Amino acid sequence: MRAVAVVIPAHDEEALIGRCLAAVTRAVARAREREPGLVATVVVVLDACTDTTAPQVRRWPVDVLEISARNVGTARRVGIAHALASLGSAPEGTWIAMTDADTLVPRDWVTHQLDLMDAGIDLVLGTVRPDFADLSARHAAYWRATHPRGRPPGNVHGANLGVRASTYAEAGGIRDLIEHEDVALVRAVRALGAREHASDVHEVETSGRFTGRTPGGYAAFLRRVHAWVDAEPLAAPGA
Repeated sequence: MRAVAVVIPAHDEEALIGRCLAAVTRAVARAREREPGLVATVVVVLDACTDTTAPQVRRWPVDVLEISARNVGTARRVGIAHALASLGSAPEGTWIAMTDADTLVPRDWVTHQLDLMDAGIDLVLGTVRPDFADLSARHAAYWRATHPRGRPPGNVHGANLGVRASTYAEAGGIRDLIEHEDVALVRAVRALGAREHASDVHEVETSGRFTGRTPGGYAAFLRRVHAWVDAEPLAAPGA
C-alpha cells in the first residue's frame, strides 16, 4: 500500500493557516485523483497557539495535535510520528512531505514528490520563494534575477521537504531543535548515502514576512537579504 503523510507545524498562524490548508488539501486531492489507492493523511501540530489558529484548523479534514513545546523540531517530530502510526503502512512505501503554516504549495506538490519516490529518490529538497507582495519592488526584482528557473540550488527548507519514511527512520528522525531541525535531518540522511534530488518543479510560496517563528529561520534570511539589497546597487540579471 502506498501512503503519504503531510505534516505542518503551526504557532499563532491565524492569518495564513486557512490558505495553507486550502492548498495542501487541493494537492492531496490531486494525488488521490491520479492514484485512487493512495492513502493520505494531513497532520497539523498546534504548538502553543494563543490565537484563533486552532478553531480554524479544525474546520479542515486534517488530524490536529496540540502541544506546548514552542519548538518546531518537536512539532514536526510529533506530527510525523502520529502520521506514520495512523497510516500503519510499510515505511518503504510511505512518503513524508513537510511544509509550513505560512506556505502555499502548488497543485502537483504531492504528485511530484511521489514521482521522485517512484524513481528511487529518498530525499527531495524543494525550492521556496517569498510572496512578492510582502517585499519591496527592489527586493522582488533582486530575487527574480538571482533565482533562475531550472537551476535549483539545493537549499534545505522545512517548508518544502520530502523524505521516504524508511530513510527518515534510519536517519533517526527530526530532532527537538528550536530551529534548523530540517538541516540536521538532511545532514543525517546524507550520512546514510541516500539518494537526494533538488527540484524547483514544485516550488512553494511562503510568507515574505521579516519576523518569523524561529530566530534564524526563513524570515531572518529574508530580512538580511532585504537589508543588503537596500544597501547595494541592484545588478541587472546576468550581470
